[in-house]
Amino acid sequence: MKKRVFSTLTTLALSLSLAFGQESPSEEDFYKIVTPPVPEGVLLEVGGMVTLPDGRLAVATRRGDVWMLDNPSGPKPYFRKFASGLHEILGLAYQNGALICAQRGELTKLIDKDHDGKADTYETIYAWPLSAHYHEYSFGPKIAPDGSFFVSGNVAFGDEEWWAGESRRPLRGWIFKISPEGQMEPWATGVRSPCGLGMIDGELFYDDNQGDWIGSGGIWHAKKGAFMGHPAGLKWANALPGSPIKITQEQVYATVDPRKTRDKNGNAIKPENVQNEKFLTLADMKKKYPETQLPAVWLPHGILGVSNAEIIADQTNGNFGPFNGQLFVGDQGQSKVMRVFLEKVKGEYQGAAFDFRSGFQSGVLRMAWANDGGSLYIGETNRGWGSAGDANQGLQRLVWTGKTPFEMKAVRAMPDGFEVEFTLPVDKKSAQNLASYAIRSFTYKYHPVYGSPTVNEAKCAVKGVKVSEDGLKARIIVDNLRETYLHEIKLDGLRSAGLYWSLVHPTAYYTLNQIPDGEKLKLTEVSTKSTAVPTKTTETKTIAKAATGKVPTFEEVKPLLAKNTCLACHAVDKRQVGPAYTEVAKRKYSNEKIVELIYNPKPQNWPDYATPMAPMPQVPRDEALKIAAWINSLAPKSAPKP
Repeated sequence: MKKRVFSTLTTLALSLSLAFGQESPSEEDFYKIVTPPVPEGVLLEVGGMVTLPDGRLAVATRRGDVWMLDNPSGPKPYFRKFASGLHEILGLAYQNGALICAQRGELTKLIDKDHDGKADTYETIYAWPLSAHYHEYSFGPKIAPDGSFFVSGNVAFGDEEWWAGESRRPLRGWIFKISPEGQMEPWATGVRSPCGLGMIDGELFYDDNQGDWIGSGGIWHAKKGAFMGHPAGLKWANALPGSPIKITQEQVYATVDPRKTRDKNGNAIKPENVQNEKFLTLADMKKKYPETQLPAVWLPHGILGVSNAEIIADQTNGNFGPFNGQLFVGDQGQSKVMRVFLEKVKGEYQGAAFDFRSGFQSGVLRMAWANDGGSLYIGETNRGWGSAGDANQGLQRLVWTGKTPFEMKAVRAMPDGFEVEFTLPVDKKSAQNLASYAIRSFTYKYHPVYGSPTVNEAKCAVKGVKVSEDGLKARIIVDNLRETYLHEIKLDGLRSAGLYWSLVHPTAYYTLNQIPDGEKLKLTEVSTKSTAVPTKTTETKTIAKAATGKVPTFEEVKPLLAKNTCLACHAVDKRQVGPAYTEVAKRKYSNEKIVELIYNPKPQNWPDYATPMAPMPQVPRDEALKIAAWINSLAPKSAPKP
């Protein structure tokens, strides 16, 4: 009898050891990237993409070609050139048997009248003025419920003031609506680089990426008459017939100094981030000018992308995993796809953003659902723009394996905190432990500097948690909630029931524009226990070692690089969005100089990189010095000093 009990206990201990000790699965275990063969000589620098009703895939390129792919999800898709000679197509749609594309200077309808597989007619629906500046990209169209087309126009950038977005021609920095008959209606302005348009449940959304006046990437609800923040397009607010915009450029500049200053030699001075200054936020602008539109969701720069692109809604009814109705957002710079849950609170959209899938071969610019019911085509490009994926172009497909990942399915705002919904039941012991949760909030400056550091950071204590009976929801009471702030919600301590997996992506970023009304939880009905104890983290140990003068190793400094989002753009020995650390080390900067460049980068030092580094004064000085010492340890001994 004793032997049998001992045997049973041993088996149980072994089972628990396997369950608790096994490695949790990651992105690639649930979503596979498939790369179809592309004929030699076909360059798919994808600018537009749409799936046709018969299952064919139309792919438009930045080089001005349109390819039609038969059997696009099969092992050997057949490529046929449908159109050519167009000018930098950066969007494609299908309507009534024709393809509609946004060229650099016009919206064009492509028609195959004789049904021989090639476009016979290239019909101009509407043309807009250009200055011939390289950055005057035109994106779209997205088809409105009434059959009209939405198009967006990228701003140009100054010649001397290369950092400053300019609207040199009407509709640059605007979103505009074009009827099928070619009538143009100005819709909204304040956009800078509006690459991603999305028509979600009949409403228009767009995303922008960090730059001057735009503190970080984000997704805006593009309502008629809205001002999204970049003042360049306001130049035409009173000049465009039918303009719904009331705010003027002069009003913005009177509120926030555009800092168009010159040195004693008459040269323009690039605005730099100023530490410890008084500043305004976009929310402050909205208080003064109500037509200012806040992002529905901020996408923190360097964490959830650096060059946000296509927005597409999951309408696969569960055939692409447990995220039906949510948004997927491509990112060109980081070669990945993010996921967004939206909800409406007090009449305005807000919600949570999550990482989803990285590792694509080039920059993710366009996405389209396949007609197989659940896979997602990914159209890619990086020529001149830079991306984590080092291929210049590509077409790939993202396929769900059918296995459910352990993820935060949704995060919803509550009167006293948040409700987190999971794709699988949580282990209740871990979910009822307050030490499993960590929340902080922050926002961004509204200023003419390229991007913004995170500012006004504050911790938000978790006071209690109530886990649902089925283990699929955890409602958390959170102290110090702040409207219009971004709330980082980290659930590193949570585990799934049974398998004890950690979350594939344990961090959500919730943009809390409005705190909802409603009943608050009582502390008597929630768990308030916590196993949190002060510990020496890897970061603390790294800082302690640095005090002795010892150069930290990569394993020691890696937590600092991850915490401060450095790894989002830089690799040790490989070019990504930014230069490799080994390349920085060759410059032989002093540690102090590297810290200075972290706080106030000089993009002109790296002219071959398309995406300038944003100022990062939020990095603690002691951590920046550790990072600098490690970078300099990578320098080859024979490298000459500049």
